[in-house]
Amino acid sequence: MQIYLDYSATTPPRPEVSELMQAIMAEQWGNPSSLHLWGSRAATVLERARMQVADLLHSPLDAVVFTAGGTEADNLAIFGIARRYHQPQHLIISQVEHSAIAQPAHQLEAEGWQVTRLPVDSLGRVDPVDLQQSLQDNTVLVSVIYGQSEVGTLQPIEQLGRICRDRGIPFHTDAVQVAGRLPINVQSLPVDLLSISSHKLYGPQGTGALYIRPGIEILPLVQGGGQEFGLRSGTQAVPNIAGFGLAAELAAEELAPESLRLIGLRDRLFDQLSEMSTLQATGDRRNRLPHHVSFCIAGDGDQVSGKTVVRQMNLAGIGISAGSACHSGKLSPSPILKAMGYGDRSAKCGIRLTLGRQTTLADIDWTALVLRQVLDRSLATLVATPV
Repeated sequence: MQIYLDYSATTPPRPEVSELMQAIMAEQWGNPSSLHLWGSRAATVLERARMQVADLLHSPLDAVVFTAGGTEADNLAIFGIARRYHQPQHLIISQVEHSAIAQPAHQLEAEGWQVTRLPVDSLGRVDPVDLQQSLQDNTVLVSVIYGQSEVGTLQPIEQLGRICRDRGIPFHTDAVQVAGRLPINVQSLPVDLLSISSHKLYGPQGTGALYIRPGIEILPLVQGGGQEFGLRSGTQAVPNIAGFGLAAELAAEELAPESLRLIGLRDRLFDQLSEMSTLQATGDRRNRLPHHVSFCIAGDGDQVSGKTVVRQMNLAGIGISAGSACHSGKLSPSPILKAMGYGDRSAKCGIRLTLGRQTTLADIDWTALVLRQVLDRSLATLVATPV
């Protein structure tokens, strides 16, 4: 029995998506910038996909720019605003951003920019008051992640965005984990830039999009043929984008019932695992991604780490992920958990179980049972091992 519970890392492409992509590669493989019949066919596919993604976000068609993924969309938002200024300005992010935001911010900081990293509480939430107090006359962009991928916490995006809009400051959010799982309406949500990714909503890897509110000016990262309204040069990956579009359309159609189903499974898994004294829930249980479960493991993080448990669960046929990263063979404390107040040892002990379309009630119950056995065995071995 094999159970995949790492849907926040990637989702399997839907069969309908794979079939469409194969058909596009066989029959509509032209360059969408070409003026002849073959190019026109590809351009039609491209614009249909743009419409499907725009519908998912309730966005105007020309506000959707296709990229090579969520990371590029995040980079385009950050650097696209920053490169408009000849002198370093002020940027605000949170302490729990994905590295696709945190690393560009670090690079700008090295170039002389002032970067404020908003603190979070023990649940991983930003306080809107902190944002209000951090704004400066030279603040040119605020970027706060919508749904945190490691601990599942949803940020008060509407409040944060409203604060920025009242001051006329562009506001960006990384909504990669949210799109296709919760409703997004950029007509009412006060965001100016919003990143999404195809492979988080059952589309192909290597494709994403950045929503850019009309009137917001950014500079491109890639120069060339001027595709994507001049903001992302390079011949578009038409089959991938077509798959992304179909995945977005299907996600929109199924969003409400699927979100409720996932919340039910999520809460059942949380309840079962919360009975274990060796696990401590992380993130905000109330303001949370519908598919996301995360815990810290009690004990010594140098010996019973999240990575260790992931390996043991994999041997049992269950795919989950660790909240901390392994760099050059050295297990590092999770910066997300540290920002939430966890010590170095606990910050090495995070695990994440994320659910998806194929997840069943039986999968939840079996996973809880196996994880209990894995932890009991690992901790018993630790206790029995002489120091």
